[in-house]
Amino acid sequence: MAVERRRFLKAIAAGALFPRGVLGQGSSVDRLFGEAIVIDSLAVGHEWDEVEYEAVKRSGYTGIQTTLSSESFEVAIRALAEWNQRIRENPGKLVHATKAAHVERAKSEGKMAVIFGFQNATMLEGEVENLDPLFELGTRSIQLTYNARNLLGDGCTERTNAGLSDFGVGVVERMNELGIIVDLSHCGQRTSSDGIEVSRKPPAFTHTFCEALYRGHPRAKTDELIKAMSDRGGMTGIAALGYFIGPSPDTSVEDYLNHVEHAVKVAGIDHVGLATDFQIRGIKAWATRETWYEPRLKSFKPAYNVRWPPWIEGLDEPERFLNVARGLERRRYSYEDIRKLLGGNWLRYFREIFNG
Repeated sequence: MAVERRRFLKAIAAGALFPRGVLGQGSSVDRLFGEAIVIDSLAVGHEWDEVEYEAVKRSGYTGIQTTLSSESFEVAIRALAEWNQRIRENPGKLVHATKAAHVERAKSEGKMAVIFGFQNATMLEGEVENLDPLFELGTRSIQLTYNARNLLGDGCTERTNAGLSDFGVGVVERMNELGIIVDLSHCGQRTSSDGIEVSRKPPAFTHTFCEALYRGHPRAKTDELIKAMSDRGGMTGIAALGYFIGPSPDTSVEDYLNHVEHAVKVAGIDHVGLATDFQIRGIKAWATRETWYEPRLKSFKPAYNVRWPPWIEGLDEPERFLNVARGLERRRYSYEDIRKLLGGNWLRYFREIFNG
């Protein structure tokens, strides 16, 4: 850890933290963005081609949590192997992050750190012991449930809104021991509350939004849950899908900032971060009604209020979080607080959960 810190500080002094040319351009907040740790706590994978890698450069991202297939244990192991191979084949672009120091190293070397995560725990197949090989292959975040019920508990669109099962409690306990983020983003209200209460290490909502600003959406989290999460030392990441941020088709960056600001008021400045829930290149660059919208009408319940187009202008392009930083500056957030929201809070959280 000491060696990693010395390398990071040396890179700052040498100016190596600004490989993408942001420093020295534009306003002070633009320069701050070039210096900052910038983390997207849920970036969905697409094709990892030159278009996506160019989007990474434009984004200014220091790190992402990505999402892997969780249909079965075999599928999950194969997905982890594929990601490990991708990182081995792109050592000049990617860093596999299993601790916070790897995120700092990625920043100092002008690369992007990747944290392996799953948005469902179905791949455990009823066996707590399956967590161990997933951890050994690099898994550092697992969402307990998706929208529907699984063996651990209820998802956010499940009719019954039951809490964690005995198996779910056992999984959380082993995740705590290993150092895996207990992600409650898609969990039902009761399962979310149980997860916060049961987890000995701070859990997280890696990608959600505020129910106080979008009443009745099943994916939103109440003020009570957001406050309970921060009281346990956990994090709330605000997702940037248009139909999460509001029911209106003209949802804007300002509406997204309203969710960030509300979460800060409820949770405190040290417990809020940024997320997208889509590709680094954005959605508009590749999706159509037929490939994106229509399949979701079949897989999500009407309460999700999925709409087309799903993106927000100013947040769909790779430079999205620079736009967010500028918006926070307009709202008179201090530079220290902007740094925290861009990724500093997630880095602190990773240090605690990943044991380094």
